[in-house]
Amino acid sequence: MSEPIVILTEEPLGADDRLNIERLVDGADTRLVVLVPANTERHLLVDFLENLSLLDIAKAFRELTSHAPDPTQERAKAAETLSVSLAALEGLGSGVTGEVVDGGAVSGLVSKVRETGAAQAVVITRPHAVADTFHTDWANKAQDQLGVPVLHLYAGSGFIGDS
Repeated sequence: MSEPIVILTEEPLGADDRLNIERLVDGADTRLVVLVPANTERHLLVDFLENLSLLDIAKAFRELTSHAPDPTQERAKAAETLSVSLAALEGLGSGVTGEVVDGGAVSGLVSKVRETGAAQAVVITRPHAVADTFHTDWANKAQDQLGVPVLHLYAGSGFIGDS
């Protein structure tokens, strides 16, 4: 059995994501570990600029005035994302497991990679214009802390992030 691959995602994985991971596994007997953060720890100003850059002005101002998210609802949403993601990857490699991680997303990824001795990490996110441009996205942060390759994929596509 080959070393596991740890996957960090903020989005429910679907058919396109399965295809990307299937190509990565390439028929090997690889264990997949999916992590979904209970709290994505986004920053208000970054989110505002991100929504403006995507020309979603209504959402930018709506989120600027919204209240802090409820931790119980965030955890429930993360659990649903995990469930959908595990179902999407079912049957790949030598098995797929996963968990919702508390605390920072990147620190959870780094801990799990070290705990499992993973040979590779994959970060699957939607595009984040500001974080991706300034290399402050999860994949870049993880790459700075790990001695293994970190592949950054955009959810639902075959596009690779710049990490």
